[in-house]
Amino acid sequence: MSPSTSASERGGELLVGGDRPIWPLSPSAALERLADLARRADEAGLASLSSLLRADNPETARLGAVLSLSPHLASVAERHPEWLDRLREEDAGERITAIVVELGAAVPAAATEADLSAELRHAKVEASFLIALRDLFGAADAARTTRDLSALAEACVRRAVRFCLADLYRRGKLALPDLADPERGSGLFVLGMGKLGGEELNYSSDIDLVILFDPDAEAILDPAESVDLYSRLARRLVKMIGERTKDGYVFRTDLRLRPDPSAMPLAIPVPTALVYYESAGRDWERAAMIKARAVAGDPAAAVSFAREIAPFVWRRYLDFVAIGDIRAMKTRIDRHRGFEGIAVAGHNVKLGRGGIREIEFFAQAQQLIAGGRTPGLRVRRTDEALRRLAADGWIDAAVADEMTEAYWFLRRVEHAVQMMADEQTHTLPGGGDDLLRVARLCNFETLPAFEDALLDRLRRVEARFSALFAEGAREATVSAETAALIADEADPAALHWLGTLGFTRPSDIGRIVHRWGAGRYRATRAEAAREHLARVLPSLLQAFAKGPAPDEAVAAFDRFLDGLPSGLQFFSLIASNPRLLDLLALIITAAPNLAETIARRPHVFDALLDPAFYREMPTREVLETRLEAFLADARHLEERLARLRIFASEQRFLIGVRLLSGAIEGEAAGPAYSELAETVLRSVLASVEAEFRRAHGHVAGGRLAVLGLGRLGSHELTATSDIDLMLLYDHDADAEASDGERPLPVSTYYMRLTQRLIAALSAPMAEGVLYAVDFRLRPSGNKGPLATHIDAFRKYQAEAWTWERMALTRSRAVAGDEGLRAEIALAVRDAISAHVGDPLLGFDVADMRARLDGQKPSRGPLDLKRSPGGATDIEFLAQWGLIAGLVPLDRIGEPTSHGLADVVAAHRDRPFVEGLASAERDTTRVMQLLRLGPEKAYGVGSLPQGLAERIARALDLAVPEAIEPHLRETGERVRAAFAELVPFQGAGERMPD
Repeated sequence: MSPSTSASERGGELLVGGDRPIWPLSPSAALERLADLARRADEAGLASLSSLLRADNPETARLGAVLSLSPHLASVAERHPEWLDRLREEDAGERITAIVVELGAAVPAAATEADLSAELRHAKVEASFLIALRDLFGAADAARTTRDLSALAEACVRRAVRFCLADLYRRGKLALPDLADPERGSGLFVLGMGKLGGEELNYSSDIDLVILFDPDAEAILDPAESVDLYSRLARRLVKMIGERTKDGYVFRTDLRLRPDPSAMPLAIPVPTALVYYESAGRDWERAAMIKARAVAGDPAAAVSFAREIAPFVWRRYLDFVAIGDIRAMKTRIDRHRGFEGIAVAGHNVKLGRGGIREIEFFAQAQQLIAGGRTPGLRVRRTDEALRRLAADGWIDAAVADEMTEAYWFLRRVEHAVQMMADEQTHTLPGGGDDLLRVARLCNFETLPAFEDALLDRLRRVEARFSALFAEGAREATVSAETAALIADEADPAALHWLGTLGFTRPSDIGRIVHRWGAGRYRATRAEAAREHLARVLPSLLQAFAKGPAPDEAVAAFDRFLDGLPSGLQFFSLIASNPRLLDLLALIITAAPNLAETIARRPHVFDALLDPAFYREMPTREVLETRLEAFLADARHLEERLARLRIFASEQRFLIGVRLLSGAIEGEAAGPAYSELAETVLRSVLASVEAEFRRAHGHVAGGRLAVLGLGRLGSHELTATSDIDLMLLYDHDADAEASDGERPLPVSTYYMRLTQRLIAALSAPMAEGVLYAVDFRLRPSGNKGPLATHIDAFRKYQAEAWTWERMALTRSRAVAGDEGLRAEIALAVRDAISAHVGDPLLGFDVADMRARLDGQKPSRGPLDLKRSPGGATDIEFLAQWGLIAGLVPLDRIGEPTSHGLADVVAAHRDRPFVEGLASAERDTTRVMQLLRLGPEKAYGVGSLPQGLAERIARALDLAVPEAIEPHLRETGERVRAAFAELVPFQGAGERMPD
């Protein structure tokens, strides 16, 4: 057939589409159905249709097969042969679209409720009939079928709501701003829940609605009557949509998913609903809200509610209590319905084992767990959720494909079951011809082939569901030994068990464990928390016992529990993810700073479950995206600063865990800590500057930028580094003051702005300090102004001391105006290059190092900053190389290792430079790891055993005892190279005191 053939020329076929084979219940049954329908067409005067139905062609044969399999569709066709006749000239898909569009048209003012009810029923029956044909013929897949059914239901609900609102307006009950668009401004909105919200409606589904309204909407004339007014509207809506009349019904309608349905009205004020969800909402209601979507009513009110309800649905932290609640919900369904196994005959494809609900729960549980941290998982459709979970690494792509294929297969089976009699059932027939009907409606010629295909999907789904929800063997039961210790700290058999694990003081350990089980800490007071802890205790103690100091580990965990404000979420996470136990043991025993972070904010442990956590460091773009989401609903500067502190603390923790676990080494940790600091600094500067400008306005032509120096400037921050900063600014030459309500002289303006920035970064808050800030490297140090004009900066640096130019070698403009940052970079380059080749530079550097040796001697073998041949010597070598011209100026603001590599290359023929690169690497690795441990640990004996072993591994040493000799030898090698490269000949008079 030519694509240009007109519709009128296509009257010899039914324009349904698709090429899926359909086998009738029997050839005679199909012919009988076609004959009955042809006679009905004759009675209706539809001669062309009658001829088509009597013709021998594939389309007619497939129609006969469908009608022989579905008594319901056969009944509809015989009642309305004109709908089939229309398909000779209008495509079924186009007709479905037209019906939905017609439902969206304005409701005639003269229409009565009876008129509208009849219209809705006729539209629903015709559209669903055509949707079924397209589904069964293969013109639409199951996904398209569910979308079409959902669009039809949404259009019906919206038309009814518009009618009810307009009627209230005409009766003087509402003051709508625009009768042509009665929904807008009404304050009322209808949420489609479940499959309607997810656009996944099944063929004979009911629709779950929640009706809410904004009590402050201007359309409401009498707020005292608003609940009754809109509840009556809800009751009328349910009647118009759900009541069965001579014309049938539109959709069975259920309002029981609203908050507390036994006590709440049919239409609920938004504040009342929010209070309920915040105070009494359960995890199944959170799961239900994943699919919630406004299908009718005031769009502005619906958007506002969606924003308000999001924190209830999408918790900021991973929520493993939810997985237990959903597991319990599915167990209750199984017990209540009697679903004990997998079958075909009589199996419920929605609620039974391996059914649709298990796939939905599989996706929703993981959405609830991770959706708060990963906005991309906040999707309604099940297939899209599976795809997103795979894309983010929460499940394998093969699992997502398998579950998605099974989901749509089961949805087709569900549709087939319902299409036979238009009944809201999900249970397969018990056998006989009815089961064969379902098989053939699913395009299987034989029942055994259908049974094999169905059983295969059900078993695969059940296996995946069970793997996610099963309680692992290590947490399934409380061991006899730990149960005994909880009951009696001196139980002989339990103490013997502790000894066999490797604990040297079993009695002490028994007392501690007994204290945990007795609920003496805040974290273990709740019974549910103690139950989760009891389940994980055997594995936890075994994890501690595997470490280098088991008794020390239990004592450290005891201190950790003492500081933990609440235990339920944390213990649930550990119980659901026993693979984290070894890492927890390492953190608690080796890195007290990291353990303290977990105690303050247990949810930081969540991120360790992110599939990408160990594979890659987050890029700047990823950090910025996460920070933007974290700050999204912060309402004022103080709240932004509080959240920034939380964000920075959590991200520092994650970098530290990567470092401690060996996922990264020290040379990667420095850039990661520095990238985090820059991201946070840019956000703080933007927030502080915006707030400051609201009070004091702008300076004409004003620009500012922040210069990062020291470890921030060279991408080498550690977990505990402060940040060295300098604020530089520029403005129009004739600018004297700012233009705000409270104008300030230009110099005062930038000085106070700098003070605000310092306070925002370093002021103690409940969430701690962002960064300790040091501005002493600014021109003239503490004697100079806090903020410096770019011209003054240039002038000062032209006459700067050698040590100040050395400081500039580790500088980068890290925040602020891009143009000014480029000017600063050029000024720094000019200041350094102006003195390249000065023969006395080496003497200045050597003199400075000698002074530091005298003023700040090393406090021990692990005091690597001060130790001879330690970090300071290595940094001085790289800095000297740059100001002496051995290192390209492009190295300004790069890590020490880069400049040191150029120094080594310039002296490659000199044996004393051998080993400098490895010395720098080892020093960096040890310093980064030391910052995770206790303060003032200047010897290996002061370190937790786990941290000492980690440092040994980082240095490729067999035992921790080899660390100090290795570092001493390394330092001697570096100091010898320093003496050769930077000879000291007494030029101290050039250096300031």
